[in-house]
Amino acid sequence: MAVLQQVMLAVVVLVITAFAIIAAIPGDLTLFFVGVAMVFVMTIVTMLVPWNAISPWAVGIVPVIDVVAILFMRAAFPESGIALLWLFPVMWLSASLGLAGFLAANLFVWVSYGWVIAAGKESAFSFALILLPIVTLAVSAGAYFSLRRFAAQRTLLDKQALVLGQSLERTQHQEQLVTQVLDSVDFGVIRISPDGAVTVTNEAHARMQHALISADGHNRLPAFDADGQTPLVPERMPVARAQRGEVFDNQIVWFGAPDTTRRALSVTTRRLRDTQGADAGTVVISRDVTAERTALLARDNVVASVSHELRAPLTAIVGYLDLALEAEGIPEKVRGDLDVATQNAERMIQIISDILSATSSSKSTVDVTVSPENVDLQQLVLASAEAWEPSALERRITIFTDDVQPTHAYVDPARMRQVADNLISNAIKYGREGGSVQLAVYGDDVASYLLVRDDGIGLSPDDQSRLFRRFFRARTDVGGTGLGLAICRDIVRAHGGEIIVGSEQGVGSVFLVRVPAQVDVPLPPIDPEEALNMSGAITTAGRSDMEATR
Repeated sequence: MAVLQQVMLAVVVLVITAFAIIAAIPGDLTLFFVGVAMVFVMTIVTMLVPWNAISPWAVGIVPVIDVVAILFMRAAFPESGIALLWLFPVMWLSASLGLAGFLAANLFVWVSYGWVIAAGKESAFSFALILLPIVTLAVSAGAYFSLRRFAAQRTLLDKQALVLGQSLERTQHQEQLVTQVLDSVDFGVIRISPDGAVTVTNEAHARMQHALISADGHNRLPAFDADGQTPLVPERMPVARAQRGEVFDNQIVWFGAPDTTRRALSVTTRRLRDTQGADAGTVVISRDVTAERTALLARDNVVASVSHELRAPLTAIVGYLDLALEAEGIPEKVRGDLDVATQNAERMIQIISDILSATSSSKSTVDVTVSPENVDLQQLVLASAEAWEPSALERRITIFTDDVQPTHAYVDPARMRQVADNLISNAIKYGREGGSVQLAVYGDDVASYLLVRDDGIGLSPDDQSRLFRRFFRARTDVGGTGLGLAICRDIVRAHGGEIIVGSEQGVGSVFLVRVPAQVDVPLPPIDPEEALNMSGAITTAGRSDMEATR
């Protein structure tokens, strides 16, 4: 800035000097050229001195000398208006040295101007006589305040630059942390931008993709659907679906032809939103589930094999029981016992068929066939309770049936007996030893209800959310396959009904089965809390030895 100010002053002085020589303006040329020489000398000094390396106050020497030089030039030509050149050093001092420069500049100019007037170098009084000091004061004030404003803006910009730098550093640090976290997990993560381009991947995804390359190192292993047999078309590949904006959970994809070494990936996608709620693309998460799917397949094969081996002798037993029943001369009591044995054997065959259906790894529900008819639900539940009475006595558990009322329901009697057996057996197995199990049957013209309540260990909220999953067991020290409730749920759903569960840890659990009371009368929606509260009012009335669970 110092060099620029001085060069501008030197150029203006050079033009004035040329004009004074050409126009032969009368005046004291010696004094004039002394001032001109001082300006040019200061210009050369300004261009040679490294001002950044010395004190800022040293810069003020140059404009002070310029004030004196202009004073000589003004004294040489009193009527020339050269005094306006004082604006250059005034702005320089005010802009360079702040308030001190502003005061010094005006002091020097006013003193110089006063000397000119006192020396008799000025003509009679005129507006020009007072205009120059006022203009000088105004210009220097403008320069000073501009400097202050510029300094404030510079300080603000420096602070903003510091904040931006810190934000950038934090962002880079967070990005590095996110990258390290993504690279440390064992599941693949990719981000797909709204235009369908893959913008982020982690190391696990790269490893998975590398593992899906065929032995020749060039081609990708063929992809198959969840059953491992159906080829997966390119449009159904997870990334292609994600690029189209689809959202899905746990799509299973097998890579590799059947009867070869294969890999199974479980792929899930989620849409991303920016801070304004606009679409920010899709995140795709893939997980290697080869070991899990292989274990599930092995489990299903074992269960299917065992079930098949059980069904064959049971079928033979049923056949021989039928032959025995056809024989003449059998006492009525024996015939009744054979009927019970036949019914239970047939039920066992049906249960084994359900287990075979439930263990299918490609389905989440059981293929249940029902043949509903008008049934007295009271007799069905009482028969089930009687059948499980010996098991209850072994654990000193009392089964209360006082609230089992005559109630008609439109259900498959064999299937509903299967549901009642499973719920009552679970209440006995998971109930408190020496405790009680309470049964209730009631209904109206639309819905019929079966309630089973125990005072056992209860279920945590997490266990309740997984209760109807196949093979889930709340306790591993209690016998069972974990298929019973899943089968019960699908049987009840096949009737158009539902199972409502309420439980509290340390207090007990309640299972409420809701099925149609009549043919062609669909069940209206009902709030689970309301249904459980209603069942509690029915089953706890007059019962002091039972604890309500809701």
